[in-house]
Parts: sequence; structure tokens; C-alpha cells
Amino acid sequence: MVRAVVLTAVGEPPRTAEIDLPAPGPGQVRIALAAAGVCHSDLSLSNGTLRQPVPAVLGHEGAGTVTAVGEGVGHVAPGDRVILNWAPSCGACHFCGLGEPWLCADAAGATTTPYATLAADGTPLHPALGTAVFAEETVVRANAVLPLPDGVPLAEAALLGCAVLTGYGAVHHSARVRPGETVAVYGVGGVGLATLQSARIAGAGAVVAVDVSPEKEELARAAGATDFLVADPDRDTAKAVRKLTGGHGADVAVECVGRAETIRAAWSSTRRGGRTTVVGIGGQDQRVVFSALELFHFGRTLAGCVYGNSDPARDLPVIAGHVRAGRFDLSALVTDRIGLDGVPAAFDAMLAGRGGRSLVVFPRP
Repeated sequence: MVRAVVLTAVGEPPRTAEIDLPAPGPGQVRIALAAAGVCHSDLSLSNGTLRQPVPAVLGHEGAGTVTAVGEGVGHVAPGDRVILNWAPSCGACHFCGLGEPWLCADAAGATTTPYATLAADGTPLHPALGTAVFAEETVVRANAVLPLPDGVPLAEAALLGCAVLTGYGAVHHSARVRPGETVAVYGVGGVGLATLQSARIAGAGAVVAVDVSPEKEELARAAGATDFLVADPDRDTAKAVRKLTGGHGADVAVECVGRAETIRAAWSSTRRGGRTTVVGIGGQDQRVVFSALELFHFGRTLAGCVYGNSDPARDLPVIAGHVRAGRFDLSALVTDRIGLDGVPAAFDAMLAGRGGRSLVVFPRP
């Protein structure tokens, strides 16, 4: 039996329970998790912002060691250190054919098929985002498993599976930040911290971090922010960003929160002709309003960004190179190391805007 964090029903607190995992079938891999990051998307799955069949085992940002492989799996073997990819591309759909694997039509296919059962009563369980890494072990599709490049610590490598790929891709693929450009980053959680480090790697000039919590200033500056602003509903944050960027506004704004007001502020803080990338996942009730005249006058670009518009097979070796060279510090994203029982408290911390990434670390003999 395996301990895991189970979401019984949308809107209910997740709980720790024992589950039964089958042996990997054809095209599947079984993994002993070393660590799993607690991402805001896990909270969005639990509260219904993102759809997920339930009951389900949560967690999608993880790394570990292969313990068994099913028939037909040849790219990894027992003993290999690996990263989980929650959005594996099929390589055959319309979007994959366009060279946009982050939009793969089949990426979420594994979420709808039960993969394990509750040990107590045999209830079938679904894998959240196809990976279910809030568990001591998991079984996933082989295409969701990527070999971990050498020189990357296994526990911190979990962050590569979502926060880092998203933040790095937002900067390098979606916004395409150029050396010397000014960047504003809204939200200093795990993805925001990865975005700040990635902006620094891209050679950005002024990098303004914006968050509701003044306690995050130290984290933001350590990640590469040259300036820090506390978001205040009684203060025009966009105007404050423009003041810090020569009065014109930032060349690029990256929104990592997923709220209408922060998307609007990020848009308003960019210069004429600037670029706004939205990484945060908002609810269907969030509405962002623009006037037709301002769309014409400012000539800004507003773009959604899924998984950093990344191709993990291409981007992971590049990011690993930055990690080995000391340019990207994975541990700087982590503010809390917890056990499985700490996941509900980590959700509460995210709702309260506290800390960066919480990392579930699994003790191993």
C-alpha cells in the first residue's frame, strides 16, 4: 500500500489515505517519488476552478526514481532518476503538428481513467493531471516520464516539472524577453520566483516584482528583482510600475496570479507596444475589460501562456545547464519542506499569499 493525498469531492479538504497501486501495464512506468511541489493548480483542482474527475490523488509537479516499467517502455529503466510531465504531448494531434506540444489535445487524457484504488474500500481513483504525485509512488503513462539531466538535485528537480518550465517559458518563449528590456512580474509565488530568475537569465534590465505581501520582498530580490512593489487596492499599481520604468511602462509584464484585477494591472503597466503574458489560471467568473480605443492606441500584445509554451524535452536540458552553472537556484523557490500531511496547510498558505513553493519531501531508506 502507498500513502497519498486524496481529493474525495470538489470543494472538500484533501485527506491522506492509503491506496493500492497496480503494477505498470503496457506503456506505463511506476515511480517512487522523491519530492512533489505544491502548485496553485492543485488548489484550483480541489476547488473546481480546473476540472478533475474525483475521487482523485492530487499533485502534478514531481520527481523520483523508476521502480518498474511495463511492456514496450524503452526510454527509462528501473533505477533511473526522472521528472514527471503533467502535459505530455502525443505528437500526432493538430497542435503537435503545428509544433505547439503545450496545447496537445491528448495531454489531459490520462486524468479521466482510474489508475489506483482506495485501500479501505476499493474505490477507483483518478490521477490528477495524469500524474498524481502527492503519493509515495505513482503509475503514469510512459510519455509523462522524462529522464532527469545530470547535475540536478533530485528533490528540487520536482520544481522543473511545472513552476520552472512555466516561468522560464513565459520569459523565453511567450514574452521573448530581450537583453536590457524592463520586466514586471505580478505574483511572487513559485512560478513568479522562477519567472524572476528567468528574466535575470535573459538579461533583463529593471525587473519589478509586485505582490500583496511585503514579506516577499527578500525572496523577490534574491531571485533577481531590482524593485519591489506591494499591491494595494487603494493604490494605482500600474502607475507605480510605470514610474519605476522611466514613465513609459515595462516592456514586458508577466501575470502569475490569475485574477482579473492583476491581469488588468499587468496590461496597464506595460508601455505602448509592450507585451503582457498571462500565466495565472483564473476562474470563469473573472472578467477583464478593455476599451476598443485603448486596444488601438496602446498597441500592446496580450497573450495567454500554457505551461510556459514549453517543450519539456527541448527545454529541460537547457534549464539544467543553467542549474549546473549556478545561474538558476532551484532551492530559492522553496520556502517550506513538508510531508504529505502538510498539503492542506500549504493550500491555506497559498490562499493567504504566504511563502514561495512548498515542497513535499518523501523520506527514503
